[in-house]
Amino acid sequence: MARKYSRKASSDVERVMKKRKAGTLRSGRSKKKVKSRKQAIAIGLSEARAKGRKVPKKASKKKTAKKRKTSKKR
Repeated sequence: MARKYSRKASSDVERVMKKRKAGTLRSGRSKKKVKSRKQAIAIGLSEARAKGRKVPKKASKKKTAKKRKTSKKR
């Protein structure tokens, strides 16, 4: 089975996680300090995508909205 993420993408995420641990990772436009582990991973994957690494596309928001509609009907 093929790898989902490239090794370079993994190293990009690892670098971002180390920045978060050190307390120097900041988010996009607002420049707020990132405390969340999930947010740090998302930033790392986003940077990897920008560099052209092998990373799957973002999940579409349509699927989550559809799930919410079906759960409200019940």
